[in-house]
Amino acid sequence: MSHGEDSYMSNGERKYWYNSASGEVEYGYMSPAVDRVGPFDTKEQAANAMETIHARSQAWAVEEAIDEDWRKASNVDGK
Repeated sequence: MSHGEDSYMSNGERKYWYNSASGEVEYGYMSPAVDRVGPFDTKEQAANAMETIHARSQAWAVEEAIDEDWRKASNVDGK
């Protein structure tokens, strides 16, 4: 393991995570990676992980719709 990987792992161990399987906030690497969402700097941010994910997902959907409208208006795909 390189120094950079070691540094990343140490930083993640000192962060908060939202466990999507249990719905609990955890500090450090307590659960398998597949169940963890994060990392977050604060417990409150981790507790709001699902709301953050939902808000970002909605924003991405809006951006994709705008891009699709632009492509249609510009006839970029040749359709």
